[in-house]
Amino acid sequence: MAPILELKDFHYFYGNIEAVKGINLYVDEGELVTLIGANGAGKTTTMQTVSGLIGMGGVRGEIWFDGKRIDRKKGNKITAMGLSQVLEGRHVFSQLTVEENLRMGAYLRKDTAGVKEDFEKVYHLFPRLLERKEQSAGTLSGGEQQMLAIGRAMMARPKMILLDEPSLGLAPIIVKNIFEAIVEINKQGTTILFVEQNSKIALETAHRGYVMQNGKIILSDYCDKLVANDDVRKAYLGMK
Repeated sequence: MAPILELKDFHYFYGNIEAVKGINLYVDEGELVTLIGANGAGKTTTMQTVSGLIGMGGVRGEIWFDGKRIDRKKGNKITAMGLSQVLEGRHVFSQLTVEENLRMGAYLRKDTAGVKEDFEKVYHLFPRLLERKEQSAGTLSGGEQQMLAIGRAMMARPKMILLDEPSLGLAPIIVKNIFEAIVEINKQGTTILFVEQNSKIALETAHRGYVMQNGKIILSDYCDKLVANDDVRKAYLGMK
């Protein structure tokens, strides 16, 4: 069976600057996969290109999702195919209520009963959002906004979710809650690829991982093997 997401010899150029240098990456249906690396490694560029959020003029190579080539498709078309992204920094609609934000995630859907069911799933996963459903999103804490951003992505009932730095700026207890939710969403059947600066929790959470450095994938393996790799332990886990 073909992977649900595959990048083949993928490059991205900002003008003459090559930010991503011919990477190959795949995610099988049902997997939970992480992409780790230092700031400036090319992780976010890769994610935003996959979801169609940045211009396709700089792309070389191929991106395939669910059996179709998407590296020349616009973001709204990619979303309609079943690929959602949670951006770094949450980007909730601050003037809208929690419930209105969630409803925005379902704007392409016509199945009223299914949307109602997914509201219940989101509120079950994140009870704080139910408590604050009439509250403006801009008044939520950072952790609550991250829950809302993930919940909004779930409301599209996607085949796959891309998460960019889900732990950024959050307290450790909130990070733990967020990653427990990510694991649960994956267990419910949604494929997930996430970028994460906290390499330790990323490798503890995911099934497989890719290590990106200076625009290239330098290592990929099952996470337990990456954790045991001396280079990864020294460079990304702070271990000797």
